[in-house]
Amino acid sequence: MKILLYNPDNGVTRNFMPHLWMFLLQELTPPGHEVILIDGNAKAMTDDEIVRFVQQEKIGLVGIGAMTRMVAKAYRVASAIRAAGVPVVMGGPHVTECPDEAIGRDGGPRYADAVALGEADSTWPLIVEDAARGQLKEVYQPERDAKGVDVKPSLQPYPSIPWEKLDLNQFSLVPKMFRSFLSGLGAGWGSFHVVPMETGRGCPYGCEFCTVTGFFGDSIRFRTNESVVDELLRLKERARKQRGQIAVFFIDDNLAINVKRTKSLLRDIIAANAQLPWVAQISANLLRDEELVDLIAASGGQWVFIGMESIDPANMADVNKNFSKPGEYGAVLQRLAQRNVYAITSFIFGMDNDTVGVADRTLNELHSWPPGLPVFGQLTPFPATPLYDRLAKAGRLARPKHWMDFAPFWMAHTPLKMTIPEARQETDHAWRMSYSPKRNQEAIDSISDAPFRYRLSHLVSRLFFRGIYFPQMNKRAWLNLVFQNRRPLISLTKEAVGMWRAHRKNKTQLSDEPATVMNQQKAA
Repeated sequence: MKILLYNPDNGVTRNFMPHLWMFLLQELTPPGHEVILIDGNAKAMTDDEIVRFVQQEKIGLVGIGAMTRMVAKAYRVASAIRAAGVPVVMGGPHVTECPDEAIGRDGGPRYADAVALGEADSTWPLIVEDAARGQLKEVYQPERDAKGVDVKPSLQPYPSIPWEKLDLNQFSLVPKMFRSFLSGLGAGWGSFHVVPMETGRGCPYGCEFCTVTGFFGDSIRFRTNESVVDELLRLKERARKQRGQIAVFFIDDNLAINVKRTKSLLRDIIAANAQLPWVAQISANLLRDEELVDLIAASGGQWVFIGMESIDPANMADVNKNFSKPGEYGAVLQRLAQRNVYAITSFIFGMDNDTVGVADRTLNELHSWPPGLPVFGQLTPFPATPLYDRLAKAGRLARPKHWMDFAPFWMAHTPLKMTIPEARQETDHAWRMSYSPKRNQEAIDSISDAPFRYRLSHLVSRLFFRGIYFPQMNKRAWLNLVFQNRRPLISLTKEAVGMWRAHRKNKTQLSDEPATVMNQQKAA
Protein backbone atom coordinates (compact mmCIF):
# COMPACT_ATOMS: atom_id res chain seq x y z
CA MET A 1 0.00 0.00 0.00
CA LYS A 2 1.15 3.51 -0.79
CA ILE A 3 0.83 5.99 2.06
CA LEU A 4 0.99 9.78 1.89
CA LEU A 5 1.95 11.72 5.01
CA TYR A 6 0.94 15.33 4.57
CA ASN A 7 1.60 18.40 6.69
CA PRO A 8 -0.51 21.44 5.66
CA ASP A 9 1.00 24.90 5.29
CA ASN A 10 0.40 27.28 8.17
CA GLY A 11 -1.16 30.04 6.08
CA VAL A 12 1.48 32.61 7.02
CA THR A 13 4.89 31.65 5.69
CA ARG A 14 7.06 28.77 4.57
CA ASN A 15 8.49 26.68 7.37
CA PHE A 16 12.18 26.80 8.24
CA MET A 17 12.37 23.04 8.59
CA PRO A 18 10.39 19.85 7.97
CA HIS A 19 8.28 18.30 10.71
CA LEU A 20 9.85 15.39 12.56
CA TRP A 21 6.60 13.43 12.93
CA MET A 22 6.58 12.64 9.21
CA PHE A 23 10.03 11.05 9.25
CA LEU A 24 9.35 9.15 12.47
CA LEU A 25 6.14 7.62 11.14
CA GLN A 26 7.85 6.78 7.86
CA GLU A 27 10.46 4.82 9.81
CA LEU A 28 7.81 3.17 12.04
CA THR A 29 5.73 1.99 9.07
CA PRO A 30 5.63 -1.84 8.79
CA PRO A 31 7.62 -3.37 5.91
CA GLY A 32 5.90 -3.78 2.58
CA HIS A 33 4.43 -0.28 2.38
CA GLU A 34 5.74 2.79 0.55
CA VAL A 35 5.57 6.15 2.34
CA ILE A 36 5.63 9.52 0.52
CA LEU A 37 6.13 12.79 2.41
CA ILE A 38 4.77 16.19 1.42
CA ASP A 39 5.11 19.27 3.61
CA GLY A 40 2.85 22.06 2.37
CA ASN A 41 5.16 24.66 3.89
CA ALA A 42 7.95 23.55 1.59
CA LYS A 43 5.97 22.27 -1.39
CA ALA A 44 2.87 24.38 -1.88
CA MET A 45 -0.05 22.52 -3.47
CA THR A 46 -3.70 23.41 -3.95
CA ASP A 47 -6.41 21.05 -2.70
CA ASP A 48 -7.08 19.89 -6.26
CA GLU A 49 -3.38 19.25 -6.86
CA ILE A 50 -3.16 17.12 -3.73
CA VAL A 51 -6.22 15.09 -4.74
CA ARG A 52 -4.82 14.54 -8.24
CA PHE A 53 -1.50 13.44 -6.74
CA VAL A 54 -3.27 10.96 -4.46
CA GLN A 55 -5.21 9.54 -7.39
CA GLN A 56 -2.27 9.37 -9.80
CA GLU A 57 0.01 7.70 -7.25
CA LYS A 58 -2.78 5.30 -6.20
CA ILE A 59 -2.40 6.25 -2.55
CA GLY A 60 -4.25 3.87 -0.20
CA LEU A 61 -4.02 5.90 3.02
CA VAL A 62 -3.35 9.56 3.83
CA GLY A 63 -2.05 10.62 7.24
CA ILE A 64 -2.40 14.30 8.14
CA GLY A 65 -0.86 15.96 11.18
CA ALA A 66 -1.71 19.52 12.10
CA MET A 67 -1.28 22.01 14.88
CA THR A 68 -4.22 24.23 15.81
CA ARG A 69 -3.36 27.10 13.48
CA MET A 70 -3.19 24.71 10.52
CA VAL A 71 -6.16 22.53 11.31
CA ALA A 72 -8.76 24.37 9.17
CA LYS A 73 -6.58 23.78 6.11
CA ALA A 74 -6.00 20.19 7.23
CA TYR A 75 -9.75 19.57 7.50
CA ARG A 76 -10.35 21.04 4.06
CA VAL A 77 -7.67 18.87 2.45
CA ALA A 78 -8.88 15.79 4.33
CA SER A 79 -12.44 16.36 3.11
CA ALA A 80 -11.29 16.66 -0.50
CA ILE A 81 -9.25 13.45 -0.26
CA ARG A 82 -12.09 11.51 1.38
CA ALA A 83 -14.46 12.74 -1.33
CA ALA A 84 -12.09 11.08 -3.82
CA GLY A 85 -12.57 7.79 -1.98
CA VAL A 86 -9.26 7.59 -0.10
CA PRO A 87 -9.30 7.08 3.70
CA VAL A 88 -7.72 9.74 5.93
CA VAL A 89 -6.32 9.42 9.45
CA MET A 90 -5.51 12.59 11.42
CA GLY A 91 -3.38 13.16 14.48
CA GLY A 92 -1.37 15.70 16.43
CA PRO A 93 -2.01 17.98 19.43
CA HIS A 94 -5.18 19.61 18.12
CA VAL A 95 -6.88 16.39 17.06
CA THR A 96 -5.90 14.81 20.38
CA GLU A 97 -7.69 17.59 22.28
CA CYS A 98 -10.65 17.80 19.86
CA PRO A 99 -11.13 14.28 18.47
CA ASP A 100 -14.94 14.58 18.20
CA GLU A 101 -14.49 17.60 15.93
CA ALA A 102 -12.31 15.62 13.50
CA ILE A 103 -14.65 12.64 13.18
CA GLY A 104 -17.91 14.59 13.30
CA ARG A 105 -19.10 13.49 16.73
CA ASP A 106 -19.64 17.11 17.81
CA GLY A 107 -22.51 17.54 15.36
CA GLY A 108 -20.35 19.07 12.65
CA PRO A 109 -19.07 17.58 9.41
CA ARG A 110 -16.74 14.59 9.45
CA TYR A 111 -13.22 15.30 8.22
CA ALA A 112 -11.34 12.07 8.97
CA ASP A 113 -12.03 8.35 8.86
CA ALA A 114 -9.86 7.81 11.93
CA VAL A 115 -7.93 9.78 14.54
CA ALA A 116 -4.70 8.92 16.33
CA LEU A 117 -4.63 10.39 19.83
CA GLY A 118 -1.46 11.37 21.66
CA GLU A 119 1.96 10.14 20.62
CA ALA A 120 1.40 7.70 17.77
CA ASP A 121 4.67 5.75 18.00
CA SER A 122 2.87 2.56 19.10
CA THR A 123 -0.45 3.02 17.29
CA TRP A 124 0.82 3.94 13.82
CA PRO A 125 1.79 0.37 12.82
CA LEU A 126 -1.69 -0.81 13.89
CA ILE A 127 -3.33 1.94 11.83
CA VAL A 128 -1.37 0.97 8.73
CA GLU A 129 -2.22 -2.73 9.03
CA ASP A 130 -5.91 -2.00 9.68
CA ALA A 131 -6.03 0.34 6.67
CA ALA A 132 -4.38 -2.28 4.46
CA ARG A 133 -7.19 -4.69 5.43
CA GLY A 134 -9.85 -2.02 4.95
CA GLN A 135 -10.75 -2.17 8.65
CA LEU A 136 -9.84 1.23 10.07
CA LYS A 137 -11.20 1.96 13.53
CA GLU A 138 -12.43 5.44 14.38
CA VAL A 139 -10.12 6.10 17.33
CA TYR A 140 -6.62 4.88 18.07
CA GLN A 141 -5.26 5.59 21.52
CA PRO A 142 -2.08 4.43 23.30
CA GLU A 143 -2.40 1.91 26.11
CA ARG A 144 -3.26 3.37 29.51
CA ASP A 145 -1.81 2.64 32.91
CA ALA A 146 -3.74 1.83 36.10
CA LYS A 147 -4.42 5.54 36.65
CA GLY A 148 -5.91 5.97 33.17
CA VAL A 149 -2.91 7.90 31.85
CA ASP A 150 -1.47 7.23 28.41
CA VAL A 151 1.62 5.03 28.44
CA LYS A 152 4.30 7.17 26.81
CA PRO A 153 7.02 5.82 24.51
CA SER A 154 10.30 5.46 26.40
CA LEU A 155 12.40 6.63 23.38
CA GLN A 156 14.74 3.71 24.06
CA PRO A 157 15.40 2.24 21.60
CA TYR A 158 14.77 5.15 19.23
CA PRO A 159 13.96 4.72 15.52
CA SER A 160 17.00 5.31 13.34
CA ILE A 161 15.93 7.85 10.71
CA PRO A 162 18.07 7.29 7.58
CA TRP A 163 18.85 10.96 6.94
CA GLU A 164 21.79 9.98 4.74
CA LYS A 165 19.37 8.43 2.20
CA LEU A 166 16.30 10.65 2.33
CA ASP A 167 15.38 13.15 -0.39
CA LEU A 168 15.36 16.55 1.31
CA ASN A 169 15.23 18.71 -1.82
CA GLN A 170 11.82 20.18 -1.00
CA PHE A 171 13.18 21.40 2.34
CA SER A 172 16.25 23.36 1.18
CA LEU A 173 16.27 26.86 2.65
CA VAL A 174 18.30 28.34 -0.19
CA PRO A 175 15.86 30.09 -2.59
CA LYS A 176 15.91 28.41 -6.02
CA MET A 177 17.06 31.63 -7.70
CA PHE A 178 20.30 31.58 -5.68
CA ARG A 179 21.13 27.85 -5.69
CA SER A 180 23.17 27.60 -8.90
CA PHE A 181 25.14 30.75 -8.06
CA LEU A 182 25.98 29.62 -4.53
CA SER A 183 26.86 26.11 -5.71
CA GLY A 184 29.32 27.65 -8.16
CA LEU A 185 31.21 29.34 -5.36
CA GLY A 186 32.46 25.97 -4.24
CA ALA A 187 31.86 26.70 -0.58
CA GLY A 188 29.06 24.20 -0.13
CA TRP A 189 26.21 26.68 0.11
CA GLY A 190 24.09 25.45 -2.79
CA SER A 191 21.89 23.65 -0.28
CA PHE A 192 21.06 24.40 3.34
CA HIS A 193 18.81 22.20 5.43
CA VAL A 194 17.64 22.58 9.00
CA VAL A 195 16.90 19.08 10.24
CA PRO A 196 14.63 18.45 13.25
CA MET A 197 15.92 16.12 15.96
CA GLU A 198 14.64 15.29 19.40
CA THR A 199 16.67 14.09 22.37
CA GLY A 200 13.73 13.91 24.78
CA ARG A 201 10.01 14.60 25.24
CA GLY A 202 7.89 16.13 27.98
CA CYS A 203 7.91 19.27 30.13
CA PRO A 204 7.09 19.65 33.84
CA TYR A 205 6.53 23.41 33.84
CA GLY A 206 2.89 23.54 32.76
CA CYS A 207 2.73 27.14 31.48
CA GLU A 208 -0.91 28.21 31.26
CA PHE A 209 -0.95 28.87 27.50
CA CYS A 210 1.14 25.88 26.40
CA THR A 211 -0.07 22.59 24.88
CA VAL A 212 3.16 20.69 25.48
CA THR A 213 2.55 19.32 28.98
CA GLY A 214 -0.97 18.25 28.04
CA PHE A 215 0.23 16.35 24.96
CA PHE A 216 3.64 14.95 25.95
CA GLY A 217 3.13 14.82 29.72
CA ASP A 218 5.10 16.25 32.61
CA SER A 219 7.59 13.39 32.97
CA ILE A 220 10.69 13.62 30.81
CA ARG A 221 11.89 10.75 28.64
CA PHE A 222 15.30 10.80 26.97
CA ARG A 223 17.03 9.03 24.12
CA THR A 224 20.45 7.57 24.83
CA ASN A 225 23.41 9.86 24.20
CA GLU A 226 24.77 7.27 21.78
CA SER A 227 21.71 7.40 19.51
CA VAL A 228 21.81 11.20 19.35
CA VAL A 229 25.54 11.28 18.58
CA ASP A 230 25.12 8.62 15.88
CA GLU A 231 22.38 10.66 14.20
CA LEU A 232 24.54 13.78 14.25
CA LEU A 233 27.50 11.93 12.75
CA ARG A 234 25.36 10.61 9.90
CA LEU A 235 24.04 14.08 9.18
CA LYS A 236 27.53 15.51 9.27
CA GLU A 237 28.70 12.89 6.79
CA ARG A 238 25.80 13.69 4.46
CA ALA A 239 26.71 17.40 4.54
CA ARG A 240 30.33 16.53 3.69
CA LYS A 241 29.43 14.26 0.79
CA GLN A 242 26.90 16.65 -0.71
CA ARG A 243 29.05 19.73 -0.11
CA GLY A 244 26.02 21.33 1.49
CA GLN A 245 25.12 22.87 4.81
CA ILE A 246 23.11 21.08 7.49
CA ALA A 247 22.04 22.53 10.81
CA VAL A 248 20.03 20.79 13.51
CA PHE A 249 17.05 22.07 15.45
CA PHE A 250 16.70 20.13 18.68
CA ILE A 251 12.93 20.27 19.04
CA ASP A 252 12.86 19.19 22.69
CA ASP A 253 10.49 21.47 24.53
CA ASN A 254 13.39 22.38 26.80
CA LEU A 255 16.72 20.82 25.87
CA ALA A 256 18.31 21.57 29.25
CA ILE A 257 15.37 20.56 31.46
CA ASN A 258 17.76 18.08 33.12
CA VAL A 259 21.01 20.06 33.23
CA LYS A 260 23.18 17.13 34.33
CA ARG A 261 21.95 14.96 31.49
CA THR A 262 22.31 17.79 28.95
CA LYS A 263 25.92 18.41 29.96
CA SER A 264 26.62 14.70 29.53
CA LEU A 265 25.09 14.73 26.05
CA LEU A 266 27.00 17.83 24.94
CA ARG A 267 30.28 16.39 26.24
CA ASP A 268 29.66 13.21 24.23
CA ILE A 269 28.94 15.26 21.09
CA ILE A 270 32.23 17.10 21.53
CA ALA A 271 34.20 13.91 22.25
CA ALA A 272 32.84 12.26 19.08
CA ASN A 273 33.55 15.34 16.95
CA ALA A 274 29.85 15.25 16.03
CA GLN A 275 29.35 19.01 16.13
CA LEU A 276 26.94 20.58 13.66
CA PRO A 277 25.48 24.08 13.95
CA TRP A 278 22.43 23.66 16.16
CA VAL A 279 19.46 25.52 17.61
CA ALA A 280 17.46 24.49 20.66
CA GLN A 281 14.75 25.69 23.00
CA ILE A 282 16.07 26.38 26.51
CA SER A 283 14.35 28.45 29.20
CA ALA A 284 16.23 31.48 30.50
CA ASN A 285 16.41 30.22 34.08
CA LEU A 286 18.60 27.27 33.04
CA LEU A 287 21.11 29.48 31.22
CA ARG A 288 22.52 30.89 34.46
CA ASP A 289 24.90 27.92 34.44
CA GLU A 290 28.26 29.06 32.99
CA GLU A 291 29.49 25.51 32.33
CA LEU A 292 26.31 24.67 30.43
CA VAL A 293 26.74 27.72 28.21
CA ASP A 294 30.39 26.80 27.59
CA LEU A 295 29.32 23.33 26.49
CA ILE A 296 26.55 24.74 24.27
CA ALA A 297 29.11 26.82 22.37
CA ALA A 298 31.71 24.03 22.15
CA SER A 299 29.20 21.46 20.87
CA GLY A 300 28.03 23.59 17.93
CA GLY A 301 25.20 25.59 19.50
CA GLN A 302 24.65 28.82 17.58
CA TRP A 303 21.12 29.91 18.47
CA VAL A 304 19.02 29.33 21.56
CA PHE A 305 15.25 29.84 21.42
CA ILE A 306 14.08 31.47 24.66
CA GLY A 307 10.39 31.93 25.39
CA MET A 308 10.72 35.25 27.19
CA GLU A 309 7.01 36.07 26.67
CA SER A 310 7.03 39.45 28.47
CA ILE A 311 9.29 41.96 30.21
CA ASP A 312 6.57 42.41 32.86
CA PRO A 313 6.87 40.03 35.88
CA ALA A 314 3.12 40.41 36.54
CA ASN A 315 2.37 38.92 33.12
CA MET A 316 4.70 36.01 33.81
CA ALA A 317 2.90 35.27 37.06
CA ASP A 318 -0.48 35.39 35.31
CA VAL A 319 0.51 32.58 32.92
CA ASN A 320 2.25 30.40 35.54
CA LYS A 321 5.78 31.17 34.32
CA ASN A 322 7.34 32.64 37.45
CA PHE A 323 10.46 30.53 36.97
CA SER A 324 11.46 32.89 34.14
CA LYS A 325 12.68 36.27 35.47
CA PRO A 326 12.56 39.27 33.05
CA GLY A 327 15.20 41.03 35.13
CA GLU A 328 17.70 38.32 34.17
CA TYR A 329 17.12 38.37 30.42
CA GLY A 330 19.88 40.86 29.58
CA ALA A 331 22.52 38.96 31.58
CA VAL A 332 21.47 35.65 30.01
CA LEU A 333 21.83 37.03 26.48
CA GLN A 334 25.17 38.63 27.33
CA ARG A 335 26.42 35.30 28.69
CA LEU A 336 25.50 33.63 25.39
CA ALA A 337 26.88 36.41 23.18
CA GLN A 338 30.26 36.23 24.90
CA ARG A 339 30.53 32.75 23.37
CA ASN A 340 29.12 33.88 19.98
CA VAL A 341 25.81 32.16 20.72
CA TYR A 342 22.76 34.31 20.07
CA ALA A 343 19.10 34.08 21.02
CA ILE A 344 15.77 33.77 19.27
CA THR A 345 13.61 35.67 21.74
CA SER A 346 9.87 35.07 21.72
CA PHE A 347 7.39 37.63 23.07
CA ILE A 348 3.63 37.50 23.56
CA PHE A 349 1.47 40.62 23.38
CA GLY A 350 -2.09 40.86 24.63
CA MET A 351 -1.45 39.53 28.12
CA ASP A 352 -3.76 40.86 30.80
CA ASN A 353 -1.26 43.41 32.10
CA ASP A 354 -0.31 44.75 28.65
CA THR A 355 -1.32 48.26 27.65
CA VAL A 356 -0.84 50.33 24.49
CA GLY A 357 2.87 51.01 24.08
CA VAL A 358 3.93 47.49 25.09
CA ALA A 359 5.80 47.10 21.79
CA ASP A 360 7.99 50.17 22.32
CA ARG A 361 8.63 49.24 25.95
CA THR A 362 9.71 45.78 24.84
CA LEU A 363 11.84 47.12 22.00
CA ASN A 364 13.62 49.53 24.34
CA GLU A 365 14.65 46.57 26.47
CA LEU A 366 15.58 44.48 23.45
CA HIS A 367 17.87 47.16 22.05
CA SER A 368 19.83 47.25 25.31
CA TRP A 369 20.67 43.54 24.95
CA PRO A 370 23.01 41.77 22.50
CA PRO A 371 21.26 41.44 19.12
CA GLY A 372 19.11 38.41 18.49
CA LEU A 373 16.11 37.30 16.46
CA PRO A 374 12.98 38.57 18.20
CA VAL A 375 9.62 37.07 17.28
CA PHE A 376 6.30 38.50 18.38
CA GLY A 377 2.95 36.76 18.73
CA GLN A 378 -0.26 37.22 20.65
CA LEU A 379 -1.72 35.33 23.56
CA THR A 380 -3.66 32.47 22.01
CA PRO A 381 -6.06 30.19 23.93
CA PHE A 382 -5.41 26.74 22.49
CA PRO A 383 -8.10 24.15 23.23
CA ALA A 384 -7.76 22.16 26.47
CA THR A 385 -5.08 24.46 27.90
CA PRO A 386 -5.63 26.09 31.32
CA LEU A 387 -5.70 29.46 29.53
CA TYR A 388 -8.57 28.37 27.27
CA ASP A 389 -10.55 27.03 30.19
CA ARG A 390 -10.00 30.21 32.25
CA LEU A 391 -11.08 32.52 29.45
CA ALA A 392 -14.06 30.34 28.56
CA LYS A 393 -15.32 30.34 32.15
CA ALA A 394 -14.95 34.12 32.28
CA GLY A 395 -16.90 34.53 29.02
CA ARG A 396 -13.97 36.27 27.36
CA LEU A 397 -13.61 34.17 24.21
CA ALA A 398 -14.59 36.30 21.21
CA ARG A 399 -14.11 33.34 18.85
CA PRO A 400 -14.35 30.06 20.81
CA LYS A 401 -13.40 28.04 17.70
CA HIS A 402 -10.89 30.53 16.36
CA TRP A 403 -8.96 27.75 14.59
CA MET A 404 -11.85 27.18 12.16
CA ASP A 405 -11.42 30.73 10.86
CA PHE A 406 -7.70 31.19 11.30
CA ALA A 407 -6.74 34.87 11.30
CA PRO A 408 -2.99 35.44 11.64
CA PHE A 409 -2.05 37.85 14.42
CA TRP A 410 -5.68 38.53 15.34
CA MET A 411 -6.59 37.62 18.92
CA ALA A 412 -9.43 35.24 19.78
CA HIS A 413 -10.23 37.03 23.04
CA THR A 414 -10.16 40.64 24.19
CA PRO A 415 -7.26 41.58 26.49
CA LEU A 416 -8.14 43.38 29.73
CA LYS A 417 -6.30 46.62 28.98
CA MET A 418 -6.25 46.79 25.18
CA THR A 419 -8.57 46.16 22.29
CA ILE A 420 -7.98 43.40 19.76
CA PRO A 421 -7.04 45.93 17.00
CA GLU A 422 -4.63 47.65 19.39
CA ALA A 423 -2.92 44.34 20.14
CA ARG A 424 -2.55 43.76 16.40
CA GLN A 425 -1.04 47.24 15.93
CA GLU A 426 1.47 46.61 18.71
CA THR A 427 2.51 43.32 17.11
CA ASP A 428 2.86 44.89 13.67
CA HIS A 429 4.93 47.77 15.05
CA ALA A 430 7.29 45.37 16.86
CA TRP A 431 7.93 43.34 13.70
CA ARG A 432 8.46 46.39 11.49
CA MET A 433 10.90 48.03 13.88
CA SER A 434 12.82 44.80 14.56
CA TYR A 435 13.43 43.79 10.94
CA SER A 436 13.75 47.09 9.11
CA PRO A 437 16.92 47.51 6.99
CA LYS A 438 18.08 50.10 9.53
CA ARG A 439 17.73 47.69 12.45
CA ASN A 440 19.35 44.86 10.48
CA GLN A 441 22.37 47.10 9.85
CA GLU A 442 22.52 48.14 13.51
CA ALA A 443 22.42 44.50 14.63
CA ILE A 444 25.36 43.53 12.40
CA ASP A 445 27.33 46.63 13.37
CA SER A 446 26.87 45.81 17.06
CA ILE A 447 28.74 42.51 16.63
CA SER A 448 31.42 43.86 14.29
CA ASP A 449 34.14 42.28 16.43
CA ALA A 450 32.63 38.78 16.05
CA PRO A 451 34.14 36.36 13.50
CA PHE A 452 32.84 36.69 9.95
CA ARG A 453 30.77 33.50 9.94
CA TYR A 454 28.75 34.62 12.95
CA ARG A 455 27.95 37.98 11.37
CA LEU A 456 26.97 36.33 8.09
CA SER A 457 24.79 33.79 9.91
CA HIS A 458 23.16 36.58 11.88
CA LEU A 459 22.25 38.64 8.81
CA VAL A 460 20.97 35.66 6.80
CA SER A 461 18.91 34.51 9.78
CA ARG A 462 17.38 37.96 10.14
CA LEU A 463 16.31 37.93 6.48
CA PHE A 464 14.64 34.53 6.93
CA PHE A 465 13.01 35.32 10.28
CA ARG A 466 11.50 38.46 8.81
CA GLY A 467 9.45 36.09 6.66
CA ILE A 468 7.57 34.76 9.69
CA TYR A 469 5.51 37.96 9.56
CA PHE A 470 6.13 39.57 6.17
CA PRO A 471 5.28 37.62 2.99
CA GLN A 472 8.44 36.80 1.01
CA MET A 473 7.63 33.67 -0.95
CA ASN A 474 8.44 34.76 -4.50
CA LYS A 475 11.44 35.98 -6.47
CA ARG A 476 10.31 39.60 -6.52
CA ALA A 477 9.94 39.71 -2.73
CA TRP A 478 13.42 38.24 -2.23
CA LEU A 479 15.03 40.63 -4.72
CA ASN A 480 13.35 43.54 -3.00
CA LEU A 481 14.56 42.29 0.37
CA VAL A 482 18.13 41.93 -0.90
CA PHE A 483 18.03 45.45 -2.35
CA GLN A 484 16.72 46.94 0.90
CA ASN A 485 19.52 45.28 2.85
CA ARG A 486 22.23 45.87 0.25
CA ARG A 487 24.58 47.80 2.56
CA PRO A 488 25.37 44.99 5.03
CA LEU A 489 25.20 42.40 2.23
CA ILE A 490 27.72 44.30 0.08
CA SER A 491 29.98 44.87 3.07
CA LEU A 492 29.99 41.20 4.04
CA THR A 493 30.44 40.13 0.40
CA LYS A 494 33.52 42.34 0.06
CA GLU A 495 34.93 40.92 3.25
CA ALA A 496 34.27 37.37 2.03
CA VAL A 497 36.00 38.07 -1.30
CA GLY A 498 38.97 39.51 0.56
CA MET A 499 39.19 36.43 2.77
CA TRP A 500 38.93 34.16 -0.29
CA ARG A 501 41.71 36.02 -2.11
CA ALA A 502 43.95 35.92 0.95
CA HIS A 503 43.31 32.19 1.27
CA ARG A 504 44.15 31.62 -2.42
CA LYS A 505 47.30 33.71 -2.14
CA ASN A 506 48.43 31.85 0.96
CA LYS A 507 47.68 28.53 -0.70
CA THR A 508 49.71 29.52 -3.78
CA GLN A 509 52.64 30.60 -1.64
CA LEU A 510 52.60 27.33 0.25
CA SER A 511 52.55 25.31 -2.97
CA ASP A 512 55.47 27.38 -4.37
CA GLU A 513 57.69 26.79 -1.34
CA PRO A 514 58.71 23.20 -2.18
CA ALA A 515 59.65 24.24 -5.71
CA THR A 516 61.76 27.14 -4.38
CA VAL A 517 63.57 24.82 -1.99
CA MET A 518 64.28 22.35 -4.81
CA ASN A 519 65.69 25.11 -7.04
CA GLN A 520 67.90 26.32 -4.23
CA GLN A 521 69.20 22.79 -3.67
CA LYS A 522 69.94 22.38 -7.40
CA ALA A 523 71.76 25.70 -7.46
CA ALA A 524 73.84 24.61 -4.49
